[in-house]
Amino acid sequence: MRHIRLLSRIILGIVFIFSGFVKVIDPLGSAYKFSDYFSAFKLGFLEFSALPLGVLLSAFELVLGITLILGYRRKVVYWVLMWFMSFFTLLTLVLAVFNPVSDCGCFGDALILTNWETFLKNLVLMVFVLALYLHRKEEPDGGRGSREWSVVIMFYAGVCWFSAWNYRHIPLLDFRPYDVGTVIQEDMEIPEGEPVDEYETTLTYRNRTSGKEVDFSMADYPRDSSGWIFVSSDSRLIRKGFEPPIHDFAIIDETGEDIVDRILADPEYTLLMISCDLAGADRRALVRAGDWSRIEILADDFSFYAVTASTGDQVEAITASLDLDYSFFSGDEIMLKTIIRSNPGFLLLRNGTIIGKWGHRDFPSVGEVDPGALELIVGAVSPLDEEKQLLMEAGLYDGFSFDVLDFDRFLPELVYEPGRLHLDHRAVIIFILGILFLLLLSNFIAPIRI
Repeated sequence: MRHIRLLSRIILGIVFIFSGFVKVIDPLGSAYKFSDYFSAFKLGFLEFSALPLGVLLSAFELVLGITLILGYRRKVVYWVLMWFMSFFTLLTLVLAVFNPVSDCGCFGDALILTNWETFLKNLVLMVFVLALYLHRKEEPDGGRGSREWSVVIMFYAGVCWFSAWNYRHIPLLDFRPYDVGTVIQEDMEIPEGEPVDEYETTLTYRNRTSGKEVDFSMADYPRDSSGWIFVSSDSRLIRKGFEPPIHDFAIIDETGEDIVDRILADPEYTLLMISCDLAGADRRALVRAGDWSRIEILADDFSFYAVTASTGDQVEAITASLDLDYSFFSGDEIMLKTIIRSNPGFLLLRNGTIIGKWGHRDFPSVGEVDPGALELIVGAVSPLDEEKQLLMEAGLYDGFSFDVLDFDRFLPELVYEPGRLHLDHRAVIIFILGILFLLLLSNFIAPIRI
């Protein structure tokens, strides 16, 4: 039985460490999931707690997994584990039966499970939980409790700090389909041979003589319009086909046209500024983006698009209050939140490939990257009014010029500069070294016990 308990500890520890880590690095994604729960269960008054819960609960899972593997304070930890898993097993049963949200978010975006799959996963884990809980009194609690609790608290504080760091920037590991290096068009296509969605369509017709409404399939509906009147149709998904990683990427202009194909086909550079909610966006970042938008005037190899899910009235109000001189395109809120966990965030594309991705705190101003370009921007005017256009065509107006710089000049500082390129890598190394140090410290204080 001792070896079964050891195996249970290791399995549960690994699951909790994985589940906690993939959410610790994406606290905003966890917050969005809590918001979905609050909305589904009519608990909107708890919306303010979504982000704190996203940080604290994810850190709790990760630290619980580490504590299980280290074997600290087993009697208390097993009791906490039992009630924690009991609550979430019951919750996932409710989700499976009533399906208020399609994905519980147990493993963040790293592993998507249906609600029934999540419930069955929890049932399997409960077997290991019971193996520990029912025999908790047989477990020795050697070592000094105060020291072990100190190590656990240090772990928890460190993980919470790391999660907050990811919130202030963007997730160090991106499990969503818009990571750097993604060729968007390829991820939007269904590979040859993959199954597609299958629907069953029901057509309802009314008999002209009897007035009775009858349902028909697509194969046997009446072709005689003199005897039947079409009433309605209904399509039901009967078999889910392959869903490409990117299936909802759409950017709409003021005329209602989707401009995604134009953006993805552009062989030059395209900078997208993405704000899922302008009201909550960082104001300074919105203003700084104005200089980047004006690069479009000076460089033929660059385009700028600001995309938001906010309504037209909100866009007009914020544009006026901040005196923004660039226009906004529309995008679905969920899509924009999926693309980048920052408000606003910036995405640099070339030929439909993502070559750069930044949260607004990490995206520099034009002046920081190239002071010389900022001087050129100051004299740029867009759009040209009719009078200036005529003067320029006549050669009498030289206050405006096209193609006076190449966007390539920004890349060394913006994308390739080693300090920025390795920023995320250094943070990961620091975090890993910190965890190893704490593990070393914990082994010194109280060695891992079987």
